[in-house]
Amino acid sequence: MTQLPITNERGFFEIRMESVGGFGANLAGKILGEAGILGMGYNGSNFSSYGSEKKGSPVKSFVRFCAPNVNVRVNSPVTEPHILVIFAESMLDTPGLLSGAGKDTTVIINTAMTPDQARDRIKLQCGSVVTLDAMKIAIEEKTRVNTALLGAISATSGFIDPEAIKLYIKKNLGKKYAFLIEPNLKTFDRGMVEFSKKFFDDDGKYPAQPFRREGQKIGYMNQPIGGVIVNPGNSIHKDLTVSRSGWAPVLIKSKCTSCGECDITCPDYCFEWVREKNKKGKEAQVLARIDYKHCKGCLRCVEICKFDALVSRVESDVDKKIIEDGFTELT
Repeated sequence: MTQLPITNERGFFEIRMESVGGFGANLAGKILGEAGILGMGYNGSNFSSYGSEKKGSPVKSFVRFCAPNVNVRVNSPVTEPHILVIFAESMLDTPGLLSGAGKDTTVIINTAMTPDQARDRIKLQCGSVVTLDAMKIAIEEKTRVNTALLGAISATSGFIDPEAIKLYIKKNLGKKYAFLIEPNLKTFDRGMVEFSKKFFDDDGKYPAQPFRREGQKIGYMNQPIGGVIVNPGNSIHKDLTVSRSGWAPVLIKSKCTSCGECDITCPDYCFEWVREKNKKGKEAQVLARIDYKHCKGCLRCVEICKFDALVSRVESDVDKKIIEDGFTELT
């Protein structure tokens, strides 16, 4: 068993994963915890924090490792991680994402950016930045980003045995998804080598981002009489961009008949309609565009379209103007 390269005052090496439902962060934390504790002999713990189990909902996974003679007497979330893993580039504007990251933190980001670009994007004061295009790897290997990121974690941690990770990838997928073992092992191997890493000193460019937890504004002391909901939610403000797993539907307006079947099957009301003259010159409701802010990339609309007016595309290959306009006239 390799000695932990660094620990906090309680003797723990700590990892925090920031993700949303659908990217496999919960499973990644489970595999990492089992590999370190059962496979490598450390003491430690792993648990996740999430609400409804659905694609797009916030997920955090926490892993702690310590020496075998150290007792685990803490079950609180990781506030000052030694490794911080961000599962999607579209999450980088989330407030508090970098909370607690410091000079001893390695920030691993699923992005095609360079470490310098990523550092400027997240405004990191100091520490190491690792960038890995895990989405590209996952699309090519027909897997998810979690095993690619596990590869980067193993390679940059300085102590996590890749063979232990592979063993528990096999054990976790073997019972139900044996056919996914080999693609995920290949994804893991690519994650171990296809990354860029750079350390940044505190050059005064960006301030520290200490950990903070937002408290509840309404509790039992100031709850309105009758439990009145003073600020009801509204899905019009919800951005589901982060939920897309590398694929997006593209609307080819020249093929569209405005039949409306895509709108019926869409769970998130992504399609915008206008009243204008259709191809026959009659006033009708005509499909105008896809609002990609509300699209989580489920591709149900592509499956139901009879006219090939909706096609699935790797989002990174789609012209940004198409995403902005919400449609294209070209096939």
